[in-house]
Amino acid sequence: MIRLEGTLEEIIFRNEENGYTVFALEHGREHTVCVGNTHPWPQGERLLVEGEWSEHRDYGRQLKISSCQSVLPTGLRAIEKYLGSGMIRGVGAATARLIVNAFGKDTLEVLEEEPERLTQIPGIGAKRAAMIVESYRERRQSRLDFIFLQGCGLSPAMASRVIKVFGTNTQAEIRKDPYVLVKRVEGIGFRTADAIAGSLGIPPDSEHRLCCGLSYLLDNGAAEGHVFLAEEELIAGAVELLGAAEELCRRALQVLALEGDAVVRVVADRSVVYRKALYEAEQEVAARIWRLLQDDGGDLKEPGLRIRAYEGREGVRFGAQQRRAVSAALSNRICVITGGPGTGKTTCIRCILSILEEEEGEVLLCAPTGRAAKRMQEASGKPAQTIHRLLEYAGEAGGFTRNEEEPLRARALVVDEASMVDLNLMQALLRAVPQGARLIMVGDADQLPSVGPGNVLADLIQSGVLPVVRLTEIFRQAAQSDIVVGAHAINRGQMPPLNRREGDLFFQRAKSGREAADILRSLVCTRLPAYLKIDPLRDIQLLCPMKKGEVGVWELNRMLQAALNPPSPEKGEVYCGDTLLREGDKVMQMRNNYEMEWSRGDEAGRGVYNGDIGYVQQVDREAGLAWILFDDERLALYIPEDLPDLEPAYCITVHKSQGSEFPVVVLPLMGGPPMLMTRNLLYTAVTRARHMVVLVGRMDCLRAMVDNGFVNCRNADLAGALQRAAGALG
Repeated sequence: MIRLEGTLEEIIFRNEENGYTVFALEHGREHTVCVGNTHPWPQGERLLVEGEWSEHRDYGRQLKISSCQSVLPTGLRAIEKYLGSGMIRGVGAATARLIVNAFGKDTLEVLEEEPERLTQIPGIGAKRAAMIVESYRERRQSRLDFIFLQGCGLSPAMASRVIKVFGTNTQAEIRKDPYVLVKRVEGIGFRTADAIAGSLGIPPDSEHRLCCGLSYLLDNGAAEGHVFLAEEELIAGAVELLGAAEELCRRALQVLALEGDAVVRVVADRSVVYRKALYEAEQEVAARIWRLLQDDGGDLKEPGLRIRAYEGREGVRFGAQQRRAVSAALSNRICVITGGPGTGKTTCIRCILSILEEEEGEVLLCAPTGRAAKRMQEASGKPAQTIHRLLEYAGEAGGFTRNEEEPLRARALVVDEASMVDLNLMQALLRAVPQGARLIMVGDADQLPSVGPGNVLADLIQSGVLPVVRLTEIFRQAAQSDIVVGAHAINRGQMPPLNRREGDLFFQRAKSGREAADILRSLVCTRLPAYLKIDPLRDIQLLCPMKKGEVGVWELNRMLQAALNPPSPEKGEVYCGDTLLREGDKVMQMRNNYEMEWSRGDEAGRGVYNGDIGYVQQVDREAGLAWILFDDERLALYIPEDLPDLEPAYCITVHKSQGSEFPVVVLPLMGGPPMLMTRNLLYTAVTRARHMVVLVGRMDCLRAMVDNGFVNCRNADLAGALQRAAGALG
């Protein structure tokens, strides 16, 4: 372990989101580049660093730091550099020199104990002196907070994140309630906060601790898709998590219920526990859907006549199921159209749009993700947008602008990829549907469910209350595709057709993860681009069931970045934590950012979305900036705090591919947890491809996934709530 003490000479790069920093440390006559997660020390800070030497292939020898502590500067030059670093408001290099010349080695002591003496320096009046002292004390407090948090066991990166959230109130807020960290700081779980609480003297049987533990388990269940948890499972989980007696946990649950943070109900003859907001969302969604069904005037007269007229105009011929689907949309205020690939959902949407626009006026189109909305727009020829943008999302604090008081201005609303809509989003959407309008939900109920809590589309179908049309007939042109035929076979628990001479669904065997990785690299980088005359970056998408392992997302991204976009002196690079992004890299936006500005020719706008795929067009390494060009030609500038929202996208998870479609999909199948390697995950992956799918791995793994009809059942009762609403309000 190397120990160096010196002055922070220059901050080369810093990621404010995770604390990853590259800085130059001056010690004696030497200068060392240090890298690692640390507090945002200002230029001129005196530091004691520990770490190990590492060799970067482009930047040479660096000290990879394991710890970094502040040591107050002692020499006059160090004090001057510290004050003039720009981190203290009202002090530049010239003012710092004046202060040090006036007070010498006592400078920091003056700032701490006799700040009024600053007014003795020409040009510093009482107001400016107060600003300087306040800023200096903020920096000092930040340093003390950092030391406090590291003493609590937090990493430098996590300590920096906590200070960013709580500011100068960090210690006061955490000492008051350490469990607030779980709610307000991403990446801190209950066990971490609980350990801090213990170190601060909060007793194990504290009622507040027990309530926070129960709340954490409910929130964790929601993160896994559950709207509620069975009471017995919740209590058992709390006993294990908290190490507390069952009686104490049950008493804490009663407190949560009395305070309105939890709701206890009976569902299917068992006691269950909701978070209050999710319970209210489930009840509201059910009530609003039932009211939509009861609205008068939903029946457009003679739908069959209008459908035949459309067929004549467009030269198409509908099947019986398609006619029922279009008729249901024209005859009801709300309906569901579901079906797999090749069953004609898009053709139905085009017909519905044409008839409704002609008869009733404006129809709005939306989907849960940006890529799904783009696909919908391309397929329909009509403008489509994300549900969040349609509802004019104003951030967590502002919520949605469009609601029951400011509803959408349209006679009908069509929602595509409805399987991705979670309970909270459905609640917001229904609030904005104007009275007398239609809501048509289209999706594939056999795909993976939404990321957020609930299983809305499946529950609506299961309820039996809504008009539902399931399209199962594969049309002639689609029936020629092994992808379409294979997807439906998989859905029935049958092996798909593979490796036909004129087919588009192929399987290549691999005995080991290493062999599979080599085959994947060959397919993506050379074989498929040469055979199909396509771009390996833009036309081929490698999907993966898991993130870890030899054929997991993380390892395959590193492999393909090295193969498809190797380092070069001409390519700018920027660090995003431990990930190095390079000009030319394929990347994905991992969360919705509605404030991100973009340009597209003469057009300008805001908003990039979870799942958007783009390419690193340009990098300014010194400033930590990256320009990302997305698939739809939007160009967005990412500053350092935005970069953590990007991840390499040479390979992405199957879950992240939902709502997207790619010319060619390549999928490794080398085994994994049975709860993950399921039939509907395989089905979802195969249906992401337009022209070709190549599966690589073990045939026994493919058979196991086809046979594995396991569905991770979510705890939700929207179907029951809707049935009860129909009984109560009908």
